[in-house]
Amino acid sequence: MNRPAALAGLAAIALTALAAGYYFGRGAPAPEVRPARPASQVPGLRPVFTLADATGTPRSITEWDGRALVINFWATWCPPCRREIPLLNALQAEYAPRGFEVIGVAVDFRDDVVAYMQDTPIGYPVLIGEQDGLDAARAFGMETAGFPFTIFTDRGGRIVTVHVGELHRPEATLILSAVEDVSAGRLDMEAARARIRAGMASLKQQDTGAK
Repeated sequence: MNRPAALAGLAAIALTALAAGYYFGRGAPAPEVRPARPASQVPGLRPVFTLADATGTPRSITEWDGRALVINFWATWCPPCRREIPLLNALQAEYAPRGFEVIGVAVDFRDDVVAYMQDTPIGYPVLIGEQDGLDAARAFGMETAGFPFTIFTDRGGRIVTVHVGELHRPEATLILSAVEDVSAGRLDMEAARARIRAGMASLKQQDTGAK
């Protein structure tokens, strides 16, 4: 894909990021805003996709079958995406021995991502895509979601929840605990999602109270 055409495609997601108050530094003309896809269109199972890593090697998401996944969609131009990286590094180090894998999916220009990774340590696999990255996002039902967003799956590839926006440690701990219980058979999916919803509401209330 040539660079101008790729820029127009990447702007489709970047526009919603702008609406959420995020910064998009490329100055591309904004496309028409489309309604977000309903939550019911997020698939029950993790879709299969293949993207190249930073070395240009194609990597299929099936490579990590049997592990609970934290799939983080991001871009180099997105400040909250960049802020998340130290947390994601910490989660990879802490949770990998417990059967989890963090995977970054950069929906961005390959040269920008590779250059960024030369200066910013990232301790988990990063896959890179332009139009194919957008296609991967859409496969998760996130066609117009702003960056960042993170998909959490159990070891069987079932999508437990999708977190839209910057991920923080309390949220990650809450979600990963529920995913771990689902993977171990201690919690069914409905109960896990209910626990996550209640926990997220409590965290939001605490945050509001602190302000």
